[in-house]
Amino acid sequence: MSLSRASILLVGAGNMGGAMLSGWLNNGVPGIDIAVLDPSPSDAMLQRMNDAGALHFAAPPEDLDVDVIFLAVKPQAMEAVLPPLKHLVGEKAAVVSVAAGKTLAFLEGHLGQGAMVRAMPNTPAMIGRGVTGAYANSHVSDAQRTQVDGLLKVTGPVEWVSVEADIDAVTAVSGSGPAYVFYLVECMAEAGRKLGLPADLAMRLARETVAGAGELLHRLPEPATKLRENVTSPGGTTAAALAVLMAEDGMQPLFDEALAQARRRAEELGG
Repeated sequence: MSLSRASILLVGAGNMGGAMLSGWLNNGVPGIDIAVLDPSPSDAMLQRMNDAGALHFAAPPEDLDVDVIFLAVKPQAMEAVLPPLKHLVGEKAAVVSVAAGKTLAFLEGHLGQGAMVRAMPNTPAMIGRGVTGAYANSHVSDAQRTQVDGLLKVTGPVEWVSVEADIDAVTAVSGSGPAYVFYLVECMAEAGRKLGLPADLAMRLARETVAGAGELLHRLPEPATKLRENVTSPGGTTAAALAVLMAEDGMQPLFDEALAQARRRAEELGG
């Protein structure tokens, strides 16, 4: 393979980009079909690239023919990252952005019009247990969408939306969602500590409880409501706790406001 050809150009090999790269390699994408643009990858990531035979560039190459360009950099870095890539987009390359809030209009303003996808994976992608929301513009062909879908699925299910604005809502629910779950663990552990448990024990109990409940959701087909009801005996301890959490001023209005704020921030990042 010459240095002028790769199927995939991954721009950014941090947490999310690294998860995508590992997923591709673990699912049979040949390393020689992948080029990575990152000025300072971690030693481990650089070793992974070298072992797989992937190309690595510290600066945008002058001439690289690619089918898909994955933009896996932070939203705040996009202004600086995009302009040097414009010559690589061409007429056939599909551009996939995982930067929160950055609209297709923003991408087109820097790269020109073409086949573009906004995607929002989440951090469990790092262990192949993520979920991704995606939106494709009208320039994306059926073949390109199929290819992008396959590349995104290496880290978990992909849910396509028909309206671009829905990606901001996806960001609020699942993109940022893991942080809400981690904070739930913190809150449960702190509440347990206040009940008299040693802090480290309370944290272990909370952490394993949430991890186990998540695994049940993953393995069982029943809806979350049914799984909750299965745990809740009438008049029991769980029902007593849920009476607080499900009150009119309980968790639902807090989540309504929290996710509305997250979506609003995603819109503000649109640029």
